[in-house]
Amino acid sequence: MQAILLAAGFGTRLRPFTEHRPKPLFPVLNTPLLIILLHKLRDAGCTRIVVNCHHLAEQIKKTLSISPDIHVQHEPEILGTGGSLRKALPQFVNEPVLVMNGDIYHDIDLAVLYQTHLCNQYRVTLAMHDFPRFNTVSVAGDRICSFQQSSQGEKQAFTGIHVVDPDVLELIPQAGFFHIIDLYEELARDGQVGIFSADNCFWRDIGTPADYLDLHRELLTDVQGQCRWHISSAAQVASDAVFDDWGAIGKGCVVGSGARLARSVLWDNATVDSGSVIEDRIVMGDGDGE
Repeated sequence: MQAILLAAGFGTRLRPFTEHRPKPLFPVLNTPLLIILLHKLRDAGCTRIVVNCHHLAEQIKKTLSISPDIHVQHEPEILGTGGSLRKALPQFVNEPVLVMNGDIYHDIDLAVLYQTHLCNQYRVTLAMHDFPRFNTVSVAGDRICSFQQSSQGEKQAFTGIHVVDPDVLELIPQAGFFHIIDLYEELARDGQVGIFSADNCFWRDIGTPADYLDLHRELLTDVQGQCRWHISSAAQVASDAVFDDWGAIGKGCVVGSGARLARSVLWDNATVDSGSVIEDRIVMGDGDGE
């Protein structure tokens, strides 16, 4: 298997946090999402992986500097998914490419998705699911009909994960920005874009601060509704600090005496002063983004 993980976007809905750290490096339970997704790719059998970057690219490069098997594709200009795929084409062999957005947390079985694509007749296979907030794609049976919101028929949401044949990538212009959905719309009209159902999978987009915090709520709350805190052993937490509901505290964090925290995520090296009240917040670390 071979794959590209898309990590170049600006993450505008997550400002001001993305002014200091690119969205794929936001920690989920104290581990950068990018690292979590790379583990998923490797576990699925991907041995050839490209990660693209643009916004705060040096942070992406630094994070991946210990992974010489990853090809880091620095893009001086935003290319869109299509442009990024076309630029990465020389890094791949003549086999289908798995494409995954770098801002989603999920448990979709990537190996099964890839195998499904190899066994069907479609040139592109998209992992789709019923997610009302994002249901905009028209589907019929096991294929995509249209990506136009005005289209009729059943609607589902695109997960941002798909597999594409290399000959499709050859259709993308060799330079500049290209919106891959424009090409997929043409292919869908010819019945060449299939569906992999992800309806029974866990999938969340961390597109906004509320989404990011809500992901932690779900991960830190069990089926009985019991909440917990995920606290790094390398954090310094005062014995009389109070923790309500759920949250996460990264390594190097300092939580002062009498502080009260609830429903919050502290990034590595964050400081909470004694007596402070932190609720429903993301707290960046000291010197974050350096």
